[in-house]
Order: sequence, then structure tokens, then C-alpha cells
Amino acid sequence: MIARPEGGPRVVVGVDDSAGARCALSWAIGEARLRRLPLLVAHAAPLPPHVSAAGQLGCGITEALRGSGAELIARLLAEVSDGPPDGVEMTALALVGEPGATLVRLAGEDDILVVGHGARGPFSRLLRPSVRLHCARRARATLVCVRPPTFDTLLERLIARDESPEHVPDSRFRRLGRRLRLPL
Repeated sequence: MIARPEGGPRVVVGVDDSAGARCALSWAIGEARLRRLPLLVAHAAPLPPHVSAAGQLGCGITEALRGSGAELIARLLAEVSDGPPDGVEMTALALVGEPGATLVRLAGEDDILVVGHGARGPFSRLLRPSVRLHCARRARATLVCVRPPTFDTLLERLIARDESPEHVPDSRFRRLGRRLRLPL
């Protein structure tokens, strides 16, 4: 468990390299800023099965996984908020372990746990269990699942932008909507 200032609540967000994680990170930054809570950004990388089965933990794999996790967190923060967010006390952790179990251990009862909501198929879920469902079943913290915007939401935003006078009325997204037979 990570020490908290004055033992108060915080916003804990789990990230990976997905659209849902980017949206979850953005939402968590806004929530931490709004509530004036510390932010904990965590990336947990599971050990590859062949490494954990062979017991080769001393061969530098855990350090490599932590290093790539730290690079991922830095890249996501640069994409979402141009670096560490202003006005938010932030801690970043790159850990090795199962992502769902790691996030459940990190988030206490008075925390807000934020995860992305991805769309995966059943075969993908067999290979890699859902972090969101694991957290929903076992977390004591308040859980927030953030969905990335859908294609319809993006089209609505583009249509609203296309109706402004500075845009050409026949954009490529409007043509895409016609091909997909969407009412634009």
C-alpha cells in the first residue's frame, strides 16, 4: 500500500496502451483536480508465463517490465496532459504483477479507482482476463469505468464542427457516413 498524505482519499488510475486507458487517465486527472485529491497513476505488467514457470526472475525481466511501464506512463501523460498535470499531486508507479489484483491492492476503501472500459472479444478474454471485471468484483474502493467515445459520438462532434462556416460542407467524414448509410 502506498502511503497517503494525512491518510486521506486519492484517485488511483490503472493505465495500459489502449484508448480506454487514455480516457480513464484524462478523467482521473480531471477528478483529482476537481476534488483536490492526490493522483496515483499505476501500470502493472504481468510476468510472461514462460518466465514465471521457469523461475527466471533474476534475469532482468522485472526491471525491463518496470522500465517499459515507466516509459508508457510518461508517454500517456505527455499525450493526455502534455506531461505531469498542473495543480495535481501525482505519483506514478510501474509494477510487475497481474493488473487487476495490483489495482485492487493499491486502492483503499476511501479511494476512487478508475479503469478504462475496453471492447474485447471472448478469445481475447481467455488469454487475458478483464481488469475491469476483476476490480468490479473485488475492489473496496469506489470504481469508475470510463468508456472511450464511440464512433457515433465522434461523428456528432464532427458534424457540429462541420456546420460551422469555416469548414467545407462535404468533409471526408461526411462521405464516410454516407458510405456507412448513417443519417448525417
